[in-house]
Amino acid sequence: MGISVGTLDHFNIRTRNLADTVRFYEDVLGLEKGARPNFAFPGAWMYSEGKAVVHLVDISKTDEAQKPDSGVVHHVAFASSGFDGMKQRLEQKGMAYEARQVPGGDLWQIFVDDPNGVMIELNYEAAKEQGTAAPTMRTDDVGAR
Repeated sequence: MGISVGTLDHFNIRTRNLADTVRFYEDVLGLEKGARPNFAFPGAWMYSEGKAVVHLVDISKTDEAQKPDSGVVHHVAFASSGFDGMKQRLEQKGMAYEARQVPGGDLWQIFVDDPNGVMIELNYEAAKEQGTAAPTMRTDDVGAR
């Protein structure tokens, strides 16, 4: 039998700002807050397409230091759809983001940071985004990624 690590199940964020973090993943990315085991510590699980892909742990009542960014993890990526809709949502919410096309043109990307400094990469298959114009690089409010 072969060995396979498989696909990414979820990522975990330890935050001192649970409410704003939940709000970001709900209102900005469109995830849904859902069922979570009755752990002895507060938190939330955020779902995409019925799967808990983001686990949040509230450390506000502990002595644990809030890390200023995502540490050695540079970013977390989601296979996404609705490129134009996401750009419009980010602009309506005044969120800084970067949109770009991967060389070769088959993949479009949007980068946005969550309230904890975790960079989120949203990947869109160009062929599935019919009627959508190729992204133009936004450089007015974010630096190069």
